[in-house]
Order: sequence, then C-alpha cells, then structure tokens
Amino acid sequence: MDLTVIMPVFNEEKTLREIISKVKETGLANEILVVDDGSTDGTKEILKEYQDDPVVRVITSEKNEGKGAAVRKGILNARCEYAIIQDADLEYNPKFYPVLMQPIKDGIADVVYGSRFLGSARRPILFWNMVANKILTFTTNILYNNILSDMETGYKLFKVSMVREIPLHAHGFDFEPEFTAKVLKRKFRIYEVPIDFTPRYYTEGKKIKAKDGFVALWTLIKYRFVD
Repeated sequence: MDLTVIMPVFNEEKTLREIISKVKETGLANEILVVDDGSTDGTKEILKEYQDDPVVRVITSEKNEGKGAAVRKGILNARCEYAIIQDADLEYNPKFYPVLMQPIKDGIADVVYGSRFLGSARRPILFWNMVANKILTFTTNILYNNILSDMETGYKLFKVSMVREIPLHAHGFDFEPEFTAKVLKRKFRIYEVPIDFTPRYYTEGKKIKAKDGFVALWTLIKYRFVD
C-alpha cells in the first residue's frame, strides 16, 4: 500500500524523534509528512535533522492553527494513495499499521478506524475522558445511524483522493467529529479494528480539554444538517 503518514505536531520535542523512528521501523510508510503547527519548543530544531531524509517531509506553519488545520494541510499535500493520521505523542503505536491496512487490502473498507474500545490493551487512566468519548460516540451513532465504538480515535486510515473531495473546515480537535460525520453522510464503508492505547496525563503534555468535548458535540449536530 502506497502510504503517507500524516503527523500533526505541536510542541512534541520529547517524543518526536521516537515516534518518527517507530513509524520508520514498520517499513510501511513511503512518506512521513510532518506538519509542524507553529511549535514554540525545540520541535523546529529537531525537524531540521530530517531535512535530507528521503522519507520525512516537513511542512511548517508560523503560527499555531490547531490539529484539524494541520491534518487538513497533510491531506492536501500527501503524495501517496493512502494516508493514516499519526499523533506525535506516542499514545498510538505504529505497530498496528498492518491491522489498519488489512480491511482496505481485503476490499471491505474505504476508511479504517483504530478503536481503543474493542478489547485490545490500553493504559487505564482518565476516566472522564473515556466518558466524554462514549457520549460523543453514542451521539454519533444516534445522529448517523451507525454502531461505531470509537468516533474520536486518532487512528484513521483512508484513500486520499476520496477524502480530498470532502469539504473539511476543522481547525482544532473538532476534526474527528467533522471527518466522521461527513464520511458517514457519504456512505463510505468504515471498518473498525482493535488497537492498543497508551494515553498521557495532562502533566505529560496531553492537550485536549473539556471544552473540546462540547465543541465536538456541536460539530456532530451541525454537520448532521449542513455540509
């Protein structure tokens, strides 16, 4: 599979080298497209180490626009036929790329979600984050008549040309509900596979906040009726 790994990055100097190394170790990424979203720590300096790397390509924003904006830039600039979104914080493990790729190889999916709630291993922390996730996923299923288990997952694999035809507007963490809403409305075949998950504490750099849950809820409702 011709694969671009879209990696939105904002102030991830502690984990950036390790996650790039882990992606490379899979041997599956034809391109690692790092979108630096206006980082103010040492991220920019670290990325200079990859300027001659044949696999790593860097897009830099001068100001922080949000994860959604970074992912959209990645989708527009991806050079491969398929893309997967890979956060730089080590919460998601690239060893699951083959699992995510298989449903598309089998011809049974257009988009594949890596679900954190289908029985695979996970670090058991952040109860209220899980509750918010369950509520948002349940709302998604009601509004769009589906049975997803993890709408908010960061692991989404898709055919680039199909997604480029979708008008996406998200700037922040509202990317996940907007993407899901519009994919479901277009009747794309979504397939979920179980993945391991190692969430960070907020003291470790986790960025999503409670207000993002309310934004996600409004996004789901809004895109049920408009596009």
